Parts: sequence; C-alpha cells; structure tokens
Amino acid sequence: MPRKIRQLVADLEHAGFVRVSGGKGQHRKFQHPKHSGSVILSGDDGDDAKHYQEKQVQAALKEVTR
Repeated sequence: MPRKIRQLVADLEHAGFVRVSGGKGQHRKFQHPKHSGSVILSGDDGDDAKHYQEKQVQAALKEVTR
C-alpha cells in the first residue's frame, strides 16, 4: 500500500526541510541547506504518494543524512 503525501511531508520536516514559497496549486516546495535543489510534492495530504515521489523523498533524505 503506498504511503500518503502527509507521511512524506512529515519525513521531510523531521529531517529539517523547510517549506518555501513557490508551489502552485497543490504543489509544495521544500528546501534544506545540505540538499542541492528542492523537493516538490503535489497532491492533498490524504492522497496516495506516487512511486516517483517516494523515490524523490528517499533520495533527498539520503543526501541530507550523509
């Protein structure tokens, strides 16, 4: 069963990512000082996360924890 968008957001915030302006509609943009670039998530909190969104968040978390 895929994770929910709210779980991905919680993982990012727990790792120190901060939501910044720049997302349109249901898009949310997160940045971290140790991460090159930004992570953009789309969808409502209760929506199932897409496979590529989960991979993007995992890669960002891995880069920050190095």
